[in-house]
Amino acid sequence: MRAQDSTSERTIAESRLRSLTGSERAPFSAGVPESFEAFRAAAPALDPGRPGLRVLLALGAAAVLVAGFLLWRAQPVPEPLPDPAPLSSAAPATTPTTKVTVHVAGKVREPGVYPLPTGSRVQDAITAAGGIRRGAPLGTLNLARRLVDGEQIMVGAPAAEPGSAAAPEAAVIDLNAATLDQLEQLPGVGEVLASRIVDFRTSHGGFTSVDQLREVSGIGTRRFEEIKPKVRI
Repeated sequence: MRAQDSTSERTIAESRLRSLTGSERAPFSAGVPESFEAFRAAAPALDPGRPGLRVLLALGAAAVLVAGFLLWRAQPVPEPLPDPAPLSSAAPATTPTTKVTVHVAGKVREPGVYPLPTGSRVQDAITAAGGIRRGAPLGTLNLARRLVDGEQIMVGAPAAEPGSAAAPEAAVIDLNAATLDQLEQLPGVGEVLASRIVDFRTSHGGFTSVDQLREVSGIGTRRFEEIKPKVRI
């Protein structure tokens, strides 16, 4: 009996509430929490509307573009590879000496020591020394001869008189200081052999004994015996 009374009272209360609110959803709303109902009531105020929506879309698109640009800038930039070094199949050749140093003395305007390019002639050395003094004789000087490093060129030296014999001491020449012209005065020594003697002297840092002449190509035992009395160290 009490259950029936309770049910009828609930029905009467719901009917009164429905008549007051005019809503058919009252039974459902009765079981909804108050916080959710407050959110539903505030939802219309959160609607940005069409203008606000356009602004939000524009901001979103701008954010995407900025993020894409930053990602593109963060990518590593490939560096070009250096050109490969050329392969050399053979060892580089030794660079020859490019200069010879000679002493020009005698009757020239500016005597002294002059460095000249390899292959220069006696005439080039005289020109470097200012040329021959006026009236000075050349004598037997060979202007077309190639220069040898370390030699002395004496310009205007008087030539020996015909028939005059040189003193024995003057006939002996120093192997480490003799010029090509002086070496060519030795018995059996021509321009080629004199050049070989000078090349041997240069490559070995000078002669240490007269017997080293035997090591020069072209000087045999007989020729060495002819040259030996006329040279010294």
